[in-house]
Amino acid sequence: MKKTVFRRAVVVAFLTLVLMSLATAAFAQAEPAAAEAAAKPVWHYLGAALGLGMVVIGAASGIGRFAAAAAEGIARQPAAAAQITGAVSLPLFLLEGVAIIAEVVVLLIVLLK
Repeated sequence: MKKTVFRRAVVVAFLTLVLMSLATAAFAQAEPAAAEAAAKPVWHYLGAALGLGMVVIGAASGIGRFAAAAAEGIARQPAAAAQITGAVSLPLFLLEGVAIIAEVVVLLIVLLK
């Protein structure tokens, strides 16, 4: 099971890098002239939306797995509920922070472009 999780993590990391490279290519384009402003490409919006979607899906998957593992551990050992909850809280907060930071970065990409 750990190999499957590792493979999925590698695939998600690879896809994230591909999407991030698409977004940087969109930023590298030269500024169009005033006459071409109406036909300006908007690939950075697509890259930002896809990247944010992947981050949110990954964070939600991680939070779900942590919560399921914590619930299973508490069900097996109800006496250790406080320790399990304490050990799971920090990674959950960090995952939520990653999703929030990704949303802020996407908002900056969209507003500053």
